[in-house]
Amino acid sequence: MTTIRVAVPRKGRPLEAVLERVAALADIEDRADEVASTLRYEKAVTKDKQTADRDVYDRLAAYSDTDSYAPEYTLLRDARPGMPRRVVFDSMTVDIGEHDLQLVGREEPFRSLRKHEFALGFDAADLVLEEVVRIDADPLSSLDELNDRIDPKDTDVRVVGGLGDTVYHTLLSTPDVCEDPTREFVEDYEGPLCISPRYERLVRAVLGSRAMEGIDFRYPGDREEEAAIASVGLGVYLTVTGSTARDHGLRIGEQLFPSQTVLLENPAEAGDGVEEVAEKIVGGVETTAIQ
Repeated sequence: MTTIRVAVPRKGRPLEAVLERVAALADIEDRADEVASTLRYEKAVTKDKQTADRDVYDRLAAYSDTDSYAPEYTLLRDARPGMPRRVVFDSMTVDIGEHDLQLVGREEPFRSLRKHEFALGFDAADLVLEEVVRIDADPLSSLDELNDRIDPKDTDVRVVGGLGDTVYHTLLSTPDVCEDPTREFVEDYEGPLCISPRYERLVRAVLGSRAMEGIDFRYPGDREEEAAIASVGLGVYLTVTGSTARDHGLRIGEQLFPSQTVLLENPAEAGDGVEEVAEKIVGGVETTAIQ
């Protein structure tokens, strides 16, 4: 049986999206739930929201199992002063029929594929926009267009498809600036636009460089994003429910980009079974369009 190695995030929502998708393929929902609940518990311990009854090394030993298909964990060193080491996902092998799928935890799965360490991997679509997508005058309108905007001289990695765990980057505004902020409004707008610094390139790509003419980016600093946008008047934020935005008197406008976990492939590293496995993973998952 061929083993296909796949780079995955070590923790968080993207890893849970991957586990849910693989669990559906291999009928291992209980094992996937065990990994997700273990990592949520460890996150709560790290953030002092849960008190552990044994030290981190004892917990790590307890999570270990001699079964070759059982999940394995490791300790993540946190560079921030005073932060403890955190138990994170290391690896798990899953039988999906003709192939074994070995999920391998990486801090930066996308960059692991760029360095030719894997043929397949999962990461946030945002990272593709932030790192390799070309910025054009015209806006980006769908996930399907991401590959067309990647310079083949820059990387071999391509987006295969999304997993549908969608949270949108959304236009927000105060009513005195705009009652219903849309792409069309931004095209004619000149003035400040509040965003997180890490999303500047993403926003330029999604809205297009033409719409960015006359835009002056402002950044939240230490303030909550919605509060900062309310003080500026117009901004883009990763909106989950919109309730906090409304608490700040903001109007929720057009959804700009579906932030979701995507399957990535480096065709230069693809061997036997890789294309078949990729098809199985994204099969039946509808790619979310940018609206």
